[in-house]
Amino acid sequence: MKITFNKFVKYAPSVLSITLFIANPAEANRPIQISQAFRSLPIDDPSLEIPSVSELAVEEAIDQVTSVSQLSDVQPTDWAFQALQSLVERYGCIAGYPNGTYKGNRAMTRFEFAAGLNACLDRITELTAAATSNLVTREDLAILQRLQEEFATELAVLRGRIDSLEARTAELENNQFSTTTKLNGEILFWLSDTLGERANARGESSGNNKTQTFFSYRTWLHFESSFTGEDLLFTRLQANNTYDLSEPDLTNTLMTRTAIDEADSNDNFGIDLMFYQFPIGDRAQAIIGPIGVDLDDVSTVLSPFAEEGDGTISRFGRRNPTSFRGPANAALGFSYAFNDMFMVNVAYLTDDPANPAEGAGAFNGAYSALGQLIIEPNDTLAFTLGYVRKYWGKDGVDITNGTGSFKAQDPFDGLSTTADNVGLQAHWRVNEKFEIGGWFGSTWARPETSNGDEDDITIINGMLYFAFPDLLIEGNLGGLMVGVPPIVTDGGDDDSLKDDDTSIHIEAIYRFQINDNISLTPGLFVITNPNHDDVNDTIWISTFRTQFVF
Repeated sequence: MKITFNKFVKYAPSVLSITLFIANPAEANRPIQISQAFRSLPIDDPSLEIPSVSELAVEEAIDQVTSVSQLSDVQPTDWAFQALQSLVERYGCIAGYPNGTYKGNRAMTRFEFAAGLNACLDRITELTAAATSNLVTREDLAILQRLQEEFATELAVLRGRIDSLEARTAELENNQFSTTTKLNGEILFWLSDTLGERANARGESSGNNKTQTFFSYRTWLHFESSFTGEDLLFTRLQANNTYDLSEPDLTNTLMTRTAIDEADSNDNFGIDLMFYQFPIGDRAQAIIGPIGVDLDDVSTVLSPFAEEGDGTISRFGRRNPTSFRGPANAALGFSYAFNDMFMVNVAYLTDDPANPAEGAGAFNGAYSALGQLIIEPNDTLAFTLGYVRKYWGKDGVDITNGTGSFKAQDPFDGLSTTADNVGLQAHWRVNEKFEIGGWFGSTWARPETSNGDEDDITIINGMLYFAFPDLLIEGNLGGLMVGVPPIVTDGGDDDSLKDDDTSIHIEAIYRFQINDNISLTPGLFVITNPNHDDVNDTIWISTFRTQFVF
């Protein structure tokens, strides 16, 4: 039988810096006991250096060697060497490196020799137990007995160390989290405040902004499981206490929403995302998920600021709401790469799949159906073009998914609404220190009560961003964003649905990457003419975010 090099590396640090293998091709796939893992050959010069495990771990893969004379780092002058050589050639109980050396033609210590001797002892014991004792001669048994006597001390020490390692390893294996699942996570600390008057909206007058400085958090725990090595079952638990700044007694505008102001979980953990992703052949991937899957999970976002943990601090700054926000919760998606330049994504998402009531379920409730083409001419340039068909039932309309003006969010006062959406993205990495990109989105929406004679209303949005990797210090990231949140530019047959003015979103962040696990990001974004209404004063939102990943 033959053990693997990986198994050697696993157990070797406390025992040896050299390993050999029991070499029996007929039993090559059956692992031997850990006590059989450390075998070597003799040397009478204890002053020579023993290679470390870290040195051995970077060597090439081990191949079987059937003759000790091939092991050029073993001195062939001792009786013990010649005796073991004879046993190895008859019983094939040692393997070494393909070039016949262990590490730089170094001689072996008595402990290394004892390990090799033990390998042959176990091999001959196996042959005897398998009723093939006629293969083992009396002369060989006598040689083994003499070698055991001469190296009794070393054999005893090795076996004691191996027994200790076996016990410690068994304890680790019994207490490991999972053989198929990895646990990692993210924690965000969020300190923020606003400056400026409360915006006028929904027929309400502007007034005092009652927002206070607030400190909140969000915790994610990720469970990543794989059953084939190429698939992924992803489950995320979330707990948070974040708040929505757009509430009427706060800023009274969706444009001030931050990147993490999702529904408060009251500090309780719950599953907020679950999906299974697996390959189909060499070029295709499929994804299916029953909860928490959004449009950006089944399509491609190019912006380097898309992640709320280490990217933008605003909701609008994360991604194009035309293409990457909409009715969603459960999803079925598919992607296919034609070649290195062209790829497509298609997906269907629905927001209330578990509800069997009328107007809900997997196919009778609010939904998004998308198609996206990704074009990547080279490693520095990428484009995407996407189309999304969206539908909302009565009283659940949110065309812009919590961004832009209230007119753009629900222009038809809760009537069932259908919208066709087209979005374009571009990203160019000019050099290692500078990247530029942006998006544009256009939406054509209509109420389901329309008899077909009414014109669609038109909603647009856009963003231009600049990224500065390694700004000032390697690993840090600077960012600047300028854009227009979703705005109704054409009210169709009702001019009152059109937004009166134009808001500008300006944002700047700087991420300090303290180490691989901690980052600090101060950021500021400014909204001029909130709610696309110039009667409203500019609102400033400042944030200091701390991210921990583990």
